[in-house]
Amino acid sequence: MGPNPPYRDPSLPVAERVDDLLGRMTPQEKVGQMLQLNGKEGVREAVEDKHAGSILHASPERVLEAAELTERSRLRIPLLVAEDCIHGHSFWHGATIYPTQLGMAATWDPELVERIARATAVEVAATGVHWTFSPVLCIARDLRWGRISETFGEDPFLIGELASAMVRGYQGEGLDDPTAILATAKHFAGYSETQGGRDASEADLSRRKLRSWFLPPFERVAREGCRSFMLGYQSMDGVPITVNNWLLSEVLRGEWNYTGTLVTDWDNVGRMVWDQHIFADYTQAAAAAVKAGNDMVMNTPKFYEGALEALEQGLLTGAEIDAAVRRILTLKFELGLFENPRHPDSARQAELIGSAAHAGLNLEAARRSLVLLTNDGTLPLAGGLEADATGRALPAADGKPRRIAVIGPNADEAQNQLGDWAGSSGQVDWLPDGQPREMITTVLEGFRAHVPEGWTVTHARGAEVLTVGADPAGAFFPDGQPRPDIVVPAEPDEALVAQAVAAASDADYVVAVVGDRIELVGEGRSTATLELIGDQVALLDALERTGTPMVVVVIASKPLVLPPSAHRAAALVYAANPGMEGGRAVAEVLLGLVEPTGRLPISFARHAGQQPTYYNQVRGQHGDRYADLTQDPAFVFGEGLGYSTVAYSDLVVRTPAVAEGDTVRATVSLRNTGGRPVREVVQVYVSDTVSSVTWAEKELKAYRAVTLAPGESREVALELPAADCTIVDAEGRRIVEAGAFELLVGHSSREQDLLRAGFTIKD
Repeated sequence: MGPNPPYRDPSLPVAERVDDLLGRMTPQEKVGQMLQLNGKEGVREAVEDKHAGSILHASPERVLEAAELTERSRLRIPLLVAEDCIHGHSFWHGATIYPTQLGMAATWDPELVERIARATAVEVAATGVHWTFSPVLCIARDLRWGRISETFGEDPFLIGELASAMVRGYQGEGLDDPTAILATAKHFAGYSETQGGRDASEADLSRRKLRSWFLPPFERVAREGCRSFMLGYQSMDGVPITVNNWLLSEVLRGEWNYTGTLVTDWDNVGRMVWDQHIFADYTQAAAAAVKAGNDMVMNTPKFYEGALEALEQGLLTGAEIDAAVRRILTLKFELGLFENPRHPDSARQAELIGSAAHAGLNLEAARRSLVLLTNDGTLPLAGGLEADATGRALPAADGKPRRIAVIGPNADEAQNQLGDWAGSSGQVDWLPDGQPREMITTVLEGFRAHVPEGWTVTHARGAEVLTVGADPAGAFFPDGQPRPDIVVPAEPDEALVAQAVAAASDADYVVAVVGDRIELVGEGRSTATLELIGDQVALLDALERTGTPMVVVVIASKPLVLPPSAHRAAALVYAANPGMEGGRAVAEVLLGLVEPTGRLPISFARHAGQQPTYYNQVRGQHGDRYADLTQDPAFVFGEGLGYSTVAYSDLVVRTPAVAEGDTVRATVSLRNTGGRPVREVVQVYVSDTVSSVTWAEKELKAYRAVTLAPGESREVALELPAADCTIVDAEGRRIVEAGAFELLVGHSSREQDLLRAGFTIKD
């Protein structure tokens, strides 16, 4: 090979460079390009022996080692370095860790989510990582599923809005932007439709149901330029997604004309052999995966030998391998990695990672993610919106100092506040102590820093949550991956409860911070129940009996079933996993320095047996309740309070009859009836009153954020394309049916929060 072959010439078209490079590659090098291998234990074998096209979970030192090894290889094809940068650069020491996706979703703010993704990309790109496996577009349906925190909630429209924003933020101005990273839409598709909440189980979905709710967010980001899709673990109608020709070839590559890169999830190809048992060996599994259109095979090392054997046996053709490798190489050329492999840059790392600007954005996100669910008037605890010169809240109107007891197992748990995919969450081993403690503000620390001068903050843990033990099935899965420990609820500790009761009895207010822990969250960590575990219920009950006004803060990966004592509390706040600045944000909101503005992207159940509780369920059943319990959720999609109230009136549809190509226009009047400013999320739902197939009673189609000063009234204009008023018919076609519709506008998806007005779509 000459010193400057055509594929090394940046002036040539990408397609010409790809053709030249493909013509120089051996079958081994081509199959190697399709491998994405785990760098956790080392990278030399991946690069030198298997010619891997990509690595993931490689420590910073191993990223540099892999780059050096690649430069010494025959063709010097650069690696794609990937990592699970889910809500920040998850496994980089000192990176900015934002609220989880579920927390971001509570902001209902695509612009803010885009800024978070852009800031994340800037930090990630400086470390030599090119590819993030985010955003998650799964629809949260069964709250027992362990990956609820990774989702944007339960509504396809909101998911599409926020996921698109995140993709834009990650990919920046284009792949040639050195601060851009590849976004990944996952998990395609239907992965979250579990059986009994169990992770990666068979998804019992018809193709019509997929088209109705699960595919639209993916179609949107595919058409908007998301450059990679990751496949789900599950099977559907008996076919693993990895080899689902209808979904991958007919829909994604065919109907949507998607030309991006497909990556399997962790050992999907191997699981078809050792777990799902639909192929006898890796040769058959590799052949099927390539034929179905997969490009990058994540962490199935035996794919290498299997694909080469399939070529030799004639189960695969060279052209089929070339099609996948062509897409991978095209991506690398478009990223400019042959000219600039984007290796780690220590100067940019020092300047950008964990910067003050990103910390400020993180605080903004944490504040906006908090959802006030109930409040009897106890909140805010302190004075007005302004702080003194030290950042402390102003005292209450009477000027008297107060005593606040901050109690609970999550009140001072720094790493747990970050949630899954964050340092100490278990996926990597080079951050054994998690993210730097000094970068994280817990709820206790937030109160100590921001209560008015002269106020007292005390603390008691109050309860333990859990311990862990070894899985009796053994330490490892059949593929060699470690099994997670099993959770054992903590035994009651009367001494801890007594200490908490003493602190509460001596206080003017109790802030009780409860929830779940990382051991209950993530892949393979679904839960059979949704209740607070350990001694947390007993703690809340005991605190209630003291008579001290209690504010309950739930820091948890998902909506939990809360006991009556929590529902009877003076106030209740859902904080999801609010990230590094979450504790400060909680204190500021409760003290009144910041208005609560979050809205639920997901419903809370009253009992695990109510699953599923999402708002847009298909009409039709016997009755409207269980014999022994209501079907109404405890809190519904879209719900959330401020420190002021907003009255809705005078919903008027200005275009009562429209054609499919027209726009439905309406107005609604809002009035801030309280004494503090509000950011109201005006939610617009549509109901197709008579449809040719069963359909949801209402679906979110638009929303607007409106800021109102105390006492301010405003008429708000609303617009909705009639083409968005669709159903999926019995043949699986998304159509607009002529007939009567209703526009539903209000504060949440709860029926009593909505005004209704009719309109008609004409033939």
